This record gives sequence, structure tokens and C-alpha cells, in this order.
Amino acid sequence: MDIRPYISGFVDGEGCFTVSFSPRSKLRVGWEVRPSFSVSQNADRAEVLLLMREYFARGGIRPDRSDRTLKYEVRSLEDLRKRVIPHFERFPLLSSKGRDFERFATICDLVAGGGHLTPPGLRTIVDLAVMMNSSGRRRFTAERMVGGMSEVIVSATSNGGAT
Repeated sequence: MDIRPYISGFVDGEGCFTVSFSPRSKLRVGWEVRPSFSVSQNADRAEVLLLMREYFARGGIRPDRSDRTLKYEVRSLEDLRKRVIPHFERFPLLSSKGRDFERFATICDLVAGGGHLTPPGLRTIVDLAVMMNSSGRRRFTAERMVGGMSEVIVSATSNGGAT
């Protein structure tokens, strides 16, 4: 059985492409940019998360205290670019989450190219991240994220606003 389409379908419903921003005064632009891919599931369905970890051969599974689930997560930029993104390019998501994935992939490419290290590059990344999950909730506007770089932590997610 080919599990690759199953993984894409499962992620379309339960997955999350996230770009988090954290203030870091030691960085040139004052922000750390952290893309990540995750899938949450109740512990009694952990076999799906184990299957994904085996398939991608990267990432880890940890308890998510916010909703008492288990979370499979890939945070390494290299692993995202070499394992996760190519999978979803070959086996695309069918819902509107596909557009969020495309923005996420672009952000990963920009970060890999050092775009997050310049104010214009950071602005582009923030603008793309804010467009992800347009129906979700936002704590801060893009202008506030870029204009007040030392005072906020922001996360843009593509899983319906759940964290």
C-alpha cells in the first residue's frame, strides 16, 4: 500500500504549517524566524504519528500540554526543505491548506537564503506568514510585528487557529 497520498490527506485535515517569530535582541533584525510542520493526534491514535515519523525519517513526537494530544513535529529547516516540502509538492494538499503550504515553502526558501536577516526580507516573510490561515486568529498585525520587533511573540498557523 502506498501511504504517501494517505499522509497528505491526513495532514490536510490534522496538520499544521507554522511560522513563529520570537524577539531576539542579538539578531540583526531583532527576530528569530522558526518554521515548523506538525500533526496532532490523540494518544490512542499515535500509530499515525509513528508512521509519519518513520516515513519522513525526521522529527519527533512529544506530548502537547495545551490540548492533551501527542504532536509529531519537524522543526529543522533542512529537514523541512529536503523531506517535508518535497512530499507535499509531489502529493499536494487538496483543501485551502494547500495555499498555506505554498506560502510556508516560500518562507522556508527565504529563510534558507538568509532573507530573515534583513529588514526587507523579514517584512516579506511576515507578510506571507500573516496570509497563512486567513480565517484564523491573529494576536498582532504585520506592521506591529515588523515595527515593534522587540516586544512581541507571534505565531502564524495554518490549522484553523488551533495551537
